[in-house]
Amino acid sequence: MKHRRIAASLMAAASLISVAACSGGGTAGNGGDASTDVLTVASSASVTTWDPVKSFSTEATYMGNMYEPLIWKNPAGSDEEYTPALATEWSSSEDGLTWTFQIRDGVKFHTGEAVDAAAVKASLDAARDHAGASFIWTPVKQILAPTKDEVVIKLSYAAPVDLIVSSTYGAWIVAPSALDAVEKDEKYYESGVDAGTGPYTLDSYKPGERVVLKRFEDYWSPQDAATYETVDVAITSDAVTAQQMLTAGEVQYSTQIPLENVDTFENDPAFNVEVSKSPFNFLAFFNTTRPPLDDPKVRQALSYAMPYDDIIEVGAKGYGSQSRGPVPDGIFPFSSDVPQYKQDIGKAQALLADAGHPDGFDLTLTYASENAAEKRFVPLIKDAFAKVGVDLEVKSQLFNQQWEDAKANPAEAQDIFVLYYWPTYSDAGSDNLYSLFHSSKDPYFNLSYWKNTEYDKLIDDAGKLTATDREKAQATYEDALGVLYEQAPGVFLYDAQTVSVVPKGLDAPVANENYPFTTFFAKFKPAS
Repeated sequence: MKHRRIAASLMAAASLISVAACSGGGTAGNGGDASTDVLTVASSASVTTWDPVKSFSTEATYMGNMYEPLIWKNPAGSDEEYTPALATEWSSSEDGLTWTFQIRDGVKFHTGEAVDAAAVKASLDAARDHAGASFIWTPVKQILAPTKDEVVIKLSYAAPVDLIVSSTYGAWIVAPSALDAVEKDEKYYESGVDAGTGPYTLDSYKPGERVVLKRFEDYWSPQDAATYETVDVAITSDAVTAQQMLTAGEVQYSTQIPLENVDTFENDPAFNVEVSKSPFNFLAFFNTTRPPLDDPKVRQALSYAMPYDDIIEVGAKGYGSQSRGPVPDGIFPFSSDVPQYKQDIGKAQALLADAGHPDGFDLTLTYASENAAEKRFVPLIKDAFAKVGVDLEVKSQLFNQQWEDAKANPAEAQDIFVLYYWPTYSDAGSDNLYSLFHSSKDPYFNLSYWKNTEYDKLIDDAGKLTATDREKAQATYEDALGVLYEQAPGVFLYDAQTVSVVPKGLDAPVANENYPFTTFFAKFKPAS
């Protein structure tokens, strides 16, 4: 089920750049008037649905401006882990089975309705029932609203509800009238309406062309209210075109430019280039069901043969860091103590010889043709493997076909599957570590087809601890990451970084790896 978001969001694979410019209609750095009436934007984000419950794709760019969760997850390294949103306080029982949220008083939806516990319960029940990411609510047994200010979430098993309710998908709080309306008419949102509490409301929408957001004048937090009265977004799928629009002064802000062109801004004194963490991760599964990749020594050898630094330089244009397993830097349970393989051709050759393959062998590798980064770095893998006698046949496929072929029959599938992945919410233990490598009857995302009882137990134990003892859960997940390192069912390439190009005349927020598809327009303002 979760693979739908990868297929639906492959366009976002190249959109790890956030380019911001603001100067009242002029181009950045030209001394234009810093008007706060209209912010003009070029964005690649198309809209699959305006229904905040069903939303599970790139419209998240806009959703985080119109809707709010109970709490926001702050970027890694922040003083506080969370920022209160529609909940002011929250707590969990000692056993992690009951979570209680105090709902903020005095907040109104854009529809004029009051936000209270009943409205929150209705939103979360709808998310559990039919959200695009409804699976994140699987642990929930019941949601109660015992008073107008209190929501109680009861679980079937302990789970980190604080992480779940702060998700970028499936956790928005929606006006009850809109929930009722969409039940009666599934096309309710197609007219371009919204029913959130955020600093912006949807003013107009032209499919595939334009989104216009309007400042919500009755926003509950005056200090966080939007600076710009209007945000006018031109939907522009081509990154080169978006860059041209930016530099020509047709827009003041762009969410994308080609990575290879970032250096033109680095050399421009009118701009700052800022690099931050993202949840996006590249890895390659080894097909462990048949020789020679059923032998851990062979998988270790290929892990040593991998040209990590070159892959980052070519695939990410330098904007990445070598992965420590399939947990992106900045997302729980990342740890800098997890060991990494480094390219060592001598070690690779020695391990292959010890495994009985001094003359190498032939393998096939598949990657998604839509993914520009994979297209750039995959040839480097072929060249590196040739140095240890491995002849790698590279196959480019549309992701959907690559996915279907890999799931059909492991015995006949690819030897190596390159994947671009990110967690649905900020828990890469319950998602990445479980989804990608936990044993399962069907492969699901485990396209290494690897089964390891020690690893499975560690992942299962850690998942039960996350809600009650996060420190112990962290340590248990680190043990599991150690098993991945030793057994090498996959090779962990790099964590992509978010690159923001910001003009000197603009104050821009730090990119938040927990909401990688959302551009928080309300947080932009002219530099003081």
